[in-house]
Amino acid sequence: MNTIEQTTQQIERFIHKIGQKFPACDECDIVTDIHVCANQDTGELLAYDDNENEITRCVIEQWIGNTDDNFYDRITLQLRKIFKREAEIVDHLGILKPYSFVLESDERMPIAELYLADDDTVIIDGDLMPGLDKDFDDFLSKLMQE
Repeated sequence: MNTIEQTTQQIERFIHKIGQKFPACDECDIVTDIHVCANQDTGELLAYDDNENEITRCVIEQWIGNTDDNFYDRITLQLRKIFKREAEIVDHLGILKPYSFVLESDERMPIAELYLADDDTVIIDGDLMPGLDKDFDDFLSKLMQE
């Protein structure tokens, strides 16, 4: 097994453990975000709730000692891809919707939204409407000129 397959399997198990902690049920927990914290020095991937209670953790061996400046950009893409593939689990957690998975640095600074689940909407690639800020700024500039 190559390191990419091993990393994928470790992340899938991580998602499955979150699913075990929040099984689908009639009475949902009230959690708005599941924070996913990645540490490029230790390779640790940690999930915790809004109250900073640990949900699960694992070590991604491929990430240990990673000094790449683009580490979080690369793992964001990787995590989004795996979360999308595991949508059957992440869309049906016993959590009151909407909820999201947010990637954070080891200092717990938000980096990217990995997955947002709502009853009718699922956002996987970050922004719902990319370029909306620029369009809004252009509209306001045009309005102010008139």
